[in-house]
Amino acid sequence: MPKVPFARALGLIAGCVWFHRRCPADSSRPLEMRRLLPLVCLALALEAQAFEFLINGEWEEESFPSDGNLGEHQNGKFRRSVMGPDDKDDGDFEAFAGSGIIVRSYKVESRITSRFAHTTVRSLVVNVAQQAESIAFNVQIPKRAFITNFTMNVNGVMFVGSVKEKTVARNLYAQARARGKAAGIVRTNAQDMDTFKMEVHVPANSNIEFELHYQEMMQRKLGFYEHSLYLQPGQLVPILQVDVYIYEPKGIAVVEAPNTLGEQFKNLAKVVTSKDKAHVVFRPTLFQQRKCDSCSTTAVDGIFTVRYDVHRDNSAGELQVSDGHFVHFFAPNNLSSMPKNIVFVIDVSGSMWGIKMKQMVEALQTILDDLTIDDHFSIIDFNHHVRCWSEDLVHGSSTQVADAKKYIQSIKPSGGTNINEALMRAIHMLNKAANQGFIDQRSVSMIIFVSDGDPTIGEIKLSAIQKNVKRYIREEFSLFSLGIGFDVDFDFLERISMENRGIAQRIYARHDTSEQLRNFYRQISSPLLRKVTIQFPEDSVSNVTQNHFDKFFSGSELVVAGKVQTCFSSPLISFVTASSAQMDLSLQTETDCTELDSLLGHQSHSVAGFARQMWAYITINQLLAERSLAKTAAEKRKITRKILKLALEHQFVTPFTAMLVESETGQERLLADSPKDPKHGCCIGTPLGRKTEVLVQSVPPWALSTPPPSEAKTDRIITMVENDPHFTVHLPKSHMDVCFNIDSEPGHILNLVSDPESGLAVNGQLVAGKKIKNNKLNTYFGTISIYYKTSGIRVDVSTQQVNLIHGKDQHSFSWASTANITLSGMKLSIVKDAHVTITVNNGTTFMVLLHRVWKKHPFNVDFLGIYIPSNNIYSTRVHGLIGQFAVEPEVKIYNIHDGADPVKQEATMEVKGNKLAVTRGWQKDYRKDRKYGSNVFCWFVHNNGKGFIDGQYKNYIVPQMDSFFKQELK
Repeated sequence: MPKVPFARALGLIAGCVWFHRRCPADSSRPLEMRRLLPLVCLALALEAQAFEFLINGEWEEESFPSDGNLGEHQNGKFRRSVMGPDDKDDGDFEAFAGSGIIVRSYKVESRITSRFAHTTVRSLVVNVAQQAESIAFNVQIPKRAFITNFTMNVNGVMFVGSVKEKTVARNLYAQARARGKAAGIVRTNAQDMDTFKMEVHVPANSNIEFELHYQEMMQRKLGFYEHSLYLQPGQLVPILQVDVYIYEPKGIAVVEAPNTLGEQFKNLAKVVTSKDKAHVVFRPTLFQQRKCDSCSTTAVDGIFTVRYDVHRDNSAGELQVSDGHFVHFFAPNNLSSMPKNIVFVIDVSGSMWGIKMKQMVEALQTILDDLTIDDHFSIIDFNHHVRCWSEDLVHGSSTQVADAKKYIQSIKPSGGTNINEALMRAIHMLNKAANQGFIDQRSVSMIIFVSDGDPTIGEIKLSAIQKNVKRYIREEFSLFSLGIGFDVDFDFLERISMENRGIAQRIYARHDTSEQLRNFYRQISSPLLRKVTIQFPEDSVSNVTQNHFDKFFSGSELVVAGKVQTCFSSPLISFVTASSAQMDLSLQTETDCTELDSLLGHQSHSVAGFARQMWAYITINQLLAERSLAKTAAEKRKITRKILKLALEHQFVTPFTAMLVESETGQERLLADSPKDPKHGCCIGTPLGRKTEVLVQSVPPWALSTPPPSEAKTDRIITMVENDPHFTVHLPKSHMDVCFNIDSEPGHILNLVSDPESGLAVNGQLVAGKKIKNNKLNTYFGTISIYYKTSGIRVDVSTQQVNLIHGKDQHSFSWASTANITLSGMKLSIVKDAHVTITVNNGTTFMVLLHRVWKKHPFNVDFLGIYIPSNNIYSTRVHGLIGQFAVEPEVKIYNIHDGADPVKQEATMEVKGNKLAVTRGWQKDYRKDRKYGSNVFCWFVHNNGKGFIDGQYKNYIVPQMDSFFKQELK
């Protein structure tokens, strides 16, 4: 064997990154070959400066059909792999090296910008032995991540990666392999990770640097974004360092690094936070890395976790624009959970015997305890027969739950698997309940299907089962599937769930099945919204990702991205419509198109082009999901071309692309591939909901500005209260305005309108100014409440937020977005940072106006004004400081003369049998000009309106925000 120069003959054994969950099902590999794959990585050094490969097993030739239908077997059925995390392989891929291999440094850096993460793993390894050694570089990455680059430096020889179409990359790789300059493939599955493995055989006294890059979008689950980094250096490392940099423009609410590596690493992770940035660092010393004080092995082997959440001050979500792309994050909180109708369909075939069934029962008992009296449920268990615990849905009462728990404890697994009949029975049960009006139209109906295998009884053709479910399930129902272990066809579960407004999740056997089941249920146990649509004005955006979502669950987040068309002279606006348990929502938000890019320019650890990459990431995942549901080969080819175009443009390794890593001369090559694995599904991370709907290229009618009472032709039909507080009562018949002040104490609640016959009460609570001015402490309305007893609804408007209370449920809305809400006869319209209009009883209207003052103002605080049309219709029993004037009193003004102040005339007013000395003055109406206001001239009544109002102002102090005025006045 002749010697070969090192730069041309470096022996590389290339690892593959297997994205099982994204890969459509189409493997045609023989079973024997698949079992040989883990044995491929073997390289033998013949001499210190010469290299040759000995590969145990040949390259797997794959045919690519001319129709581009890479995801199907020739007979239309989906092949399934034989390997899983529970299977035995080659030692869990722990890093291995000879005695002369030293890892000098192992560094992991993640930069997260607006939920999008770019992670870099760097390792410097040295062979200090006197002979050639094999060096392994193993990195486990999240299954939802896309590899974007890999480089390697061996004694100054650079190997650089580039993403190419899979067939092109494989052809180039095959050419190198034919010359003995490349080697085979390694495959692995893990619970939440894929493994990138690189093994290099290098001569003595060699240095090698590895660098791997991958990107992913953070998914919000149970109220947190969780970033996982698998640390597996393989040995003690002098420099072991993890840095996670987070930048969230709207602010970080919480960030934490829970200890998930072991007790000895407790408190070693340090977290530094500011308003919108966080830095998490983990740098254990050599001593801290040891398994024990005298050990020479490392204890660092596990997942390093960072969890965080962001501030949300906008009910309509967070809209960001950067690099010509936009991202809209939607995760409203403070909404009431919608009632649920759940049919649990559980596999009790013989394969579920033992620990699987035990953990299933444990999980179901916890899940059943979560049900409320407003929920409805039933249980169907199946093997070769199908049994119903109850033929109809029942209330989630404690009695029914206890009975159901006894039932599942008595189940003994046995027999085959009749999936089709079990699902048909569940669909029939929900359809029946809906037809009979047993379930609330605003509730959420779902089937939770749990199985560990494929059908063996009844209809066993998966495509037929899929068609049956699609045919009979209603549009408003969802199917969620949980596949236990690796005997179940997970690709089928994903397709049947995605097609029916749900998701599928792998449950890993021997990894605490019950806890995984409970965690999944917690994610879908609190539905908050249905039929969520996020839209944009005509011609403002293009290439929008999925913008219609069937459901939104508490603790999650909906994300829509796209390209910005026109957004330089005006802000980008988005509109959100949705339905909750009791109301219909219409929300609006906007953002400046250049502000974020300006901020990012000053951030040293932000992800460059995050919005562009996030849009591509979401789009590719959604295209993979669409492709798995495509009905024809032509559809699949069309979608495949779109995926290829995006993946090559954005340098993502996908099921249809591969990363070719080449030396500078192009002589040595290795392949980072993403083979197909139908057992693992196609598209983890795909949001709930339907396919992307056509963008509505017009502003929805509800988004048009709602004219407040001030927009009427005559401005003088409004009674208002402003400032500290100044009351201005309009008297239409007398063609005049009368004003007075109320000097009360902070905390007092004043009744403004009380109409017990129509069930309407309007009250305002006073807040104090910051300090005394001119020997007086001013008070202002800090909260104004409109209570509509007929519907049991109360709206509390404060300077911080708007709370909508309906019975035991409370919904909060921020001033930071425009919103329209309809609920049981009440309409609520919020105009961003401006005013709230409340309409009840088909026409009675109130507008509350928000006043923001300079935070450093020495005396004033934020306060509210209220504007009430004088033509509001009340019953004859209406009263209150303002309500009493719905029946206009007779007023006479005479004896007008100059007063002590030459610009203010004085006069005598006759009203309600009283003669009052009044002064001509003016108050401010801020409806049109919120900064300076416009003057409203009025006759001012002194002494807190005494003589003009019935009784004294203290008679109008009430105990609660929903109290009616009850005191008899003399």
